Amino acid sequence: MRIYHSLLNAAKFRKVFDFGEREVAHWFPGHMAKGLKQMKANLRKVDCILEIHDARIPFSGRNPSFQESLDVRPHILILNKMDLADTSKKQSILKQLDREGVRNVLFTDCLRQRDENVKGIVPLVTELIESGSRFHREEDRSYCLMVIGVPNVGKSSLINAVRRTYLKKGKASKVGGEPGITKAVLTKIQVCERPIIHLLDTPGVLPPRIENIETGMKLALCGTILDHLVGEDVIADYLLFSLNRLERFSYVEKYNLEEPSDDIQHVLKCIAVKLGKTKRVKAITGVGNITVQLPDYSAAAYDFIRAFRKGELGKVMLD
Repeated sequence: MRIYHSLLNAAKFRKVFDFGEREVAHWFPGHMAKGLKQMKANLRKVDCILEIHDARIPFSGRNPSFQESLDVRPHILILNKMDLADTSKKQSILKQLDREGVRNVLFTDCLRQRDENVKGIVPLVTELIESGSRFHREEDRSYCLMVIGVPNVGKSSLINAVRRTYLKKGKASKVGGEPGITKAVLTKIQVCERPIIHLLDTPGVLPPRIENIETGMKLALCGTILDHLVGEDVIADYLLFSLNRLERFSYVEKYNLEEPSDDIQHVLKCIAVKLGKTKRVKAITGVGNITVQLPDYSAAAYDFIRAFRKGELGKVMLD
């Protein structure tokens, strides 16, 4: 009966997220503009493009600025972080991408020590390169691939995963949990011996203008835009809205809520209580100043978002 009551309440939750007067956060710092310029300059040396994107948002936020690059070289779209994505609709995603002209698609989890899908990259790359013209690179028997994508989708992790799989060697590219770790186009990193393959790591580059506010929120939720540019409170509220819309209520048990909620302030208060996150605040009273302990909503929002990004709130598909 309690479950029925909770689901009945959930049916009354928001159907549309109120973005208010917010604008899309534009984050296109100097290293992105420089990186895009360097990528275009290096294109003549490249045999194939590996575009990495977050599997939770297969259609949202892919940078149209890359299209010029993709049109002149073989292109593979790698949807990474599949361990965090609900892949039950994988076939419909592949069909939609095929209709958009994207036919070479792989799903990967590059943080796994052994990911069978990573093993499929080199054979597919070799097939695509050898079946087409290499123009001025015909005599060079080594292959050069450029890894591109928006920030924080796992480009460096992919390079390390391919290198680990084929050369049995460790990290060659620095990995971080926030956007902006790779600042410039790096030198070639060898990842395979037979055939000889080098990868070029590149900085994550967002579109100078993001198409709409909802796409911007999805990118922010997946950690592609720096949190402070959007606001952790806003990201946390959009996360709650998304989880409820998808009927993913694992946050209820994780944070000891009585039932699903559509009120972000209530949820954050419960999270703060659960984690013991409080802050001391001075209050002015008629008998003098006193110090009171209040829930730390900022710390709670941070934990809520972090839990989602680590997959602790279940697998989701935001598109």
